[in-house]
Amino acid sequence: MAKKRVYQVARELNLSSEALLKMLRSMGIAVKSHMSAIEDETAEAVRQKLKDEKEAVKKEVERKKRLTEETEAKPKIEEQPQVAPRKVLRRRPDEKSVKETVRRTLAELEGAGKPRRRRRKDKSDKQAVETEEHKIKLTEFSSVAELASALGVKPAEVIACCMRLGAMVTVNQRLDADTIEAVADEFGYEVEFEKEYGAEIAEEIEAPPEPRPPVVTIMGHVDHGKTSLLDYIRSSNIVGGESGGITQHIGAYEVETPLGKVTFLDTPGHAAFTAMRARGAQVTDIVVVVVAADERVMPQTVEAIDHARAAGVPIIVAINKIDLPNANVERIKQDLANHGLTPDEWGGNTIMVPVSAKTGEGVDHLLEVILLQAEELKLVAPREGRASGVVIESRVEQGRGIVITVLTQKGKLTVGDPFVAGIWYGRVRAMFNERLKRVDVAYPSTPVELLGCQGVPQAGDSFIVTRDEHEAKEIALKRQLLQRERELRRIRHISLEDLHEKVRTGELKELRIVAKADVDGSLEALADILEQLGKQEIGIKIIHRGVGAINESDVLLAAASDAIVIGFHVSALPKARDLAKRERVDIRTYDVIYEISKDITAAMEGLLGPKIEERIVGSAEVRRVFNISKVGRIAGCYVKNGVIPRNAMVRVLRDGETVHEGRIVSLKRFKDDVKEVAQGFECGIAIEDFNDFHEGDILEAFVLEELER
Repeated sequence: MAKKRVYQVARELNLSSEALLKMLRSMGIAVKSHMSAIEDETAEAVRQKLKDEKEAVKKEVERKKRLTEETEAKPKIEEQPQVAPRKVLRRRPDEKSVKETVRRTLAELEGAGKPRRRRRKDKSDKQAVETEEHKIKLTEFSSVAELASALGVKPAEVIACCMRLGAMVTVNQRLDADTIEAVADEFGYEVEFEKEYGAEIAEEIEAPPEPRPPVVTIMGHVDHGKTSLLDYIRSSNIVGGESGGITQHIGAYEVETPLGKVTFLDTPGHAAFTAMRARGAQVTDIVVVVVAADERVMPQTVEAIDHARAAGVPIIVAINKIDLPNANVERIKQDLANHGLTPDEWGGNTIMVPVSAKTGEGVDHLLEVILLQAEELKLVAPREGRASGVVIESRVEQGRGIVITVLTQKGKLTVGDPFVAGIWYGRVRAMFNERLKRVDVAYPSTPVELLGCQGVPQAGDSFIVTRDEHEAKEIALKRQLLQRERELRRIRHISLEDLHEKVRTGELKELRIVAKADVDGSLEALADILEQLGKQEIGIKIIHRGVGAINESDVLLAAASDAIVIGFHVSALPKARDLAKRERVDIRTYDVIYEISKDITAAMEGLLGPKIEERIVGSAEVRRVFNISKVGRIAGCYVKNGVIPRNAMVRVLRDGETVHEGRIVSLKRFKDDVKEVAQGFECGIAIEDFNDFHEGDILEAFVLEELER
């Protein structure tokens, strides 16, 4: 029977060792100190006791809640006037109050006294005392000193309160959201967490809102005419501008139509669109998906539709190239209907406009439809006051320095304004439009290029104009500190391991999945299996399905939508795997389809067995193929990263798809057998039962490790 020490179990249960020792002794288990060893059965009994106490507290809170509601529902009896009435603001029990009650119960196990009473505010000697709920504004991971300052008490009092709650802290230690809420509640305060440090500055604009132009993102498959359509719109509708191709220095530009202005985002595909959404920036009002009338709906078109649908943005379809003789608009509409976009003339809610970017046919109608859709959305923003917006893109240019493209959303941006962009600050030295002409003022929904930022922010970062440069610098430095703290305590996305717990506590009602397979037939079978697994307590929703290897776009979509990625007979590209590790996205790959349903069903029921984790140790590219007599075909390889060990399994990838998996039977450097080959060296590799090597194949070496859940 496996054993663990008391302090290890206490750390797993988020308790102090002293609290766990008292609990064990109250259960009749003899333990001497925090170094004593206890069996797994004992640890499980402690977990069950904590769970039972939590359930009991929940039931008591629900009972009091029902009594409160019944009392309020009874007809009120006319009250007699009393001298100095005492008003008490009742608080409805909720999940937060349940958690705090459990924390106080644990604190009492440590010998803490009664919780500190809420402070009361005396209005005068003769007036009654009225209990009030005070509010403080803080960011997550604030330090003990910052929390004490906000509460108006000494840091030592906050430290003592944390100790009563079972947490040993120092004055400069940063606290998570739950601990901040618990401590503030002990002092009689309610915490309101700010989404981003300094974000309240953008909310100080008091100017009346006025109508603003819509922001439109155009997406679709390669060579379906997105650039040609944008080129025609710009050259024929821009007022006072030069005609010709779209300037590639800026990711957004503005056009003037007889019905009003429209701002177009020229983003490089749906990956950038979702990357911005993953960072909390929802800048797009409408998405226009461009489909070529002479082709079918392509995989990249389907991805664009899925990304737009996941963002909850209205979709307008532009069916391009209708001037070609082999154009078939009705076939495109049928294909789109199969992907959930039903044309409005068929009784659906998706507007589809046939256009020709070459002749200009239908383009005016498309702009009219965009502006009508914007009118329904009732887009407004204040045109005065300090500006705020979103960073569209940023880069370093020789001779100009750091250049950032900003889309203003509120207020008026002028040259000379101090600002904060993400974790960087600066002052607007100059502004340019998409034709690189200087501008002095930018209003809502206006894209401009800025010079003067101290660093390179990310696409999707917030942009805020501050009162002065000192305030901008202070906010930027604080955000840099908070970002470092978040990197250390980054929140993990949903995974199969914690699926059962989230379903049981009611946090998760729907499991979102990004499904990838090697061929379309396997993809349909995979989708059918997944959709059949939905149960009453949890639904399964496939937010995107596609053919081919798992790429960075899939990981970004999963991160933005809190989904897991499931691959069938496909592998994840190295860059996608690295991105998934940074974003904490769960990627699962399978070769047998019933294992998928088995794993997800077991995860829902909390019965997942030991996890067999695949660890990639290195990859090599096949540069040449050699025929050796009595041996067979040998792959002459160059190790691109990691190491290739002789005892590892290896996967042969061709165009991102798995061709073969097997064991390395021979690994040589020149004529010598070696145990492993490191990055940057060449080697010869022979694989068991496989001879069909092609130049350009990637050999991915991996080992399998069994991990406990």
